[in-house]
Amino acid sequence: MLELLKTRRSTRKYKELPVAKTELDKILKAALLAPSGKNIRPLEFVVIEDKETLLKLETCKQPGAVALKTAPLAIVVIGDPEKSDTWIEDASIASVLIQLEAEALGFGSCWIQCNKRKSKTGENSEDAVRKILSIPAHYGVLSMIAIGHKDETLKAYDESNLDFTKVHYAKY
Repeated sequence: MLELLKTRRSTRKYKELPVAKTELDKILKAALLAPSGKNIRPLEFVVIEDKETLLKLETCKQPGAVALKTAPLAIVVIGDPEKSDTWIEDASIASVLIQLEAEALGFGSCWIQCNKRKSKTGENSEDAVRKILSIPAHYGVLSMIAIGHKDETLKAYDESNLDFTKVHYAKY
């Protein structure tokens, strides 16, 4: 697991190759297996493979959605705050599991934050995404996870750079 965590980096440039349905299904299983507070499971996932829609979604976040320009796929992670007050935490866990499964399968990914962010036009990012994808108004939009075949190689994290002074035992 540590090797996977060291090699997983945010990929913002992808090859023009689709993600096979069998691989996508594995990534979605990881998302659906994510734990949630009280096992309420308030999350839903919107899979986007249409290039035109991906380019529209790229405008929903300023700055930082450049990964959607070349990604063949994105998974939008949404939660129902009417079902759970921990939907953001639950969606964060699911987003990370999506990224880790993508990495384990040899793909790159990039988390694009929507909650508490603005679009390129200054609109609330969540509202912009909801409009494009016809997501009901009461759902929160935490993230869009871009996924694809890596077209860039980033250096793995180095354990020698870990700051263990941030670890406290028994007391702060």
